[in-house]
Amino acid sequence: MIYLAILTFVFVIFAFCFLYFWGINPGDMTVFYAAGEGLTFPTPIILIGAILIGLLLGNGLHILSLIAHSFSHWRRDQSQKKAQETNAIYRQGVGRLLSGDLKKARVLLNKAIDRDPKRVDTLIAMANLAAQEGNSTESLGLLRKAGDLDPKSLEVLFKTAAIQEETGHDDEAMASYQELISREKDNRKALRSLRDLYIKHDRWQEALETQRRVLKAGPGANRVADEKALLLYLRYEVASQSILSGSADQAKSELKDILRQESDFVPAQVSYGDALVALNLGDDAVKIWQEGYKKLGKGVFLERLEDYFMEREDPSSLLNFFRGQVLEQGDDLIFRLFYGKLCLRLEMVDEAKEQLQAIESSGVESPQVHLLLAETYRRCREPEQAISEYQKALGISKRLHLNFVCEKCQSVSAEWNSRCPSCGEWNASSLVDRKLIQDARPLALDKMVIHHGERKEWAGA
Repeated sequence: MIYLAILTFVFVIFAFCFLYFWGINPGDMTVFYAAGEGLTFPTPIILIGAILIGLLLGNGLHILSLIAHSFSHWRRDQSQKKAQETNAIYRQGVGRLLSGDLKKARVLLNKAIDRDPKRVDTLIAMANLAAQEGNSTESLGLLRKAGDLDPKSLEVLFKTAAIQEETGHDDEAMASYQELISREKDNRKALRSLRDLYIKHDRWQEALETQRRVLKAGPGANRVADEKALLLYLRYEVASQSILSGSADQAKSELKDILRQESDFVPAQVSYGDALVALNLGDDAVKIWQEGYKKLGKGVFLERLEDYFMEREDPSSLLNFFRGQVLEQGDDLIFRLFYGKLCLRLEMVDEAKEQLQAIESSGVESPQVHLLLAETYRRCREPEQAISEYQKALGISKRLHLNFVCEKCQSVSAEWNSRCPSCGEWNASSLVDRKLIQDARPLALDKMVIHHGERKEWAGA
């Protein structure tokens, strides 16, 4: 009722104004719509007509805009509905993929791709599926397509690099990681992955430069110590390469600085001596190796000393060092082992026997000790003792057992195992060298060597 009353009131006001306007404007007005052609009406009629036409056009445009908006809204709803349905199919496919049901996952993901071929997430999931199926070509093709659709996607590049690395295409993987880094220079994961590939291929200088960038990018607090240690080790590898390439002087300075930072880093101390030898500073190298053994007790220093003096045909200087050290540290069995080996090498069998027996008498059961003792007894013409030590070195007992090996991880075991204790693989334990023996073929009987006391057993004789 209120709206009707308002409408009636407005109509009355409008009619009053119209009649008033007509009363004060009694004349006619001609509106020309062509040359010599026009329409003549009272002025109020033309005015009201113009207003009505304007209202009609305005309302018409408004209605058209409402129709267009409704259609756009309908299309958006349809698109959202389709996207939701596609997303549901995609999630089901990913769920099947994570569950290991690759066949069902492929069906669902293919369906999602058919509904929306430009969805990057689906292409990435399909690439993961293809990779799990061992189809790296298909996987990389899907990732390339995803990369074309979303050139800025770091995930696509990471997936591409990972698959390239898994399939042994390390050069291509390096290129992918380098592209990642060019887009995001402080991407720590990409930097570490690229560094690891450089290390894998002994590209030490590039690995070192990349590791410096890793540290500059700011690794997590729990990784800083490890990353700094790796930087030191990579510096060592670069210095070692410098020695081999003839830049021993540069390597010497670098190794000295490394030892200043980590004095118990054995490889640096060993290579520091190598650099000194390359610079014809052999006496200094000998001191470095001797101090290295006294401080760190690593046998490699004694190995270096032995090689150095034997190459220069000066075993007496080395013997003097060994004899003096034995007097100072007679309980150092590692030292006695190298001393005994040196004496054996120099045919000083009695002195070698003394050192090696001292080790054995301490209860040490080492194949290396038994092997050296066996050789010592052989040279002393004590065959029974030599045979006994050889048997201990080879692990030979009265049982004469044969060892088994895991075909997957190559771990050797004295007993057959249904499941490998090292890698956990079932049904992988087999006789050591089984395939080698199995694939060989024995000589024909008439071509076999007959040893003394043996005779041929001829079939049908």
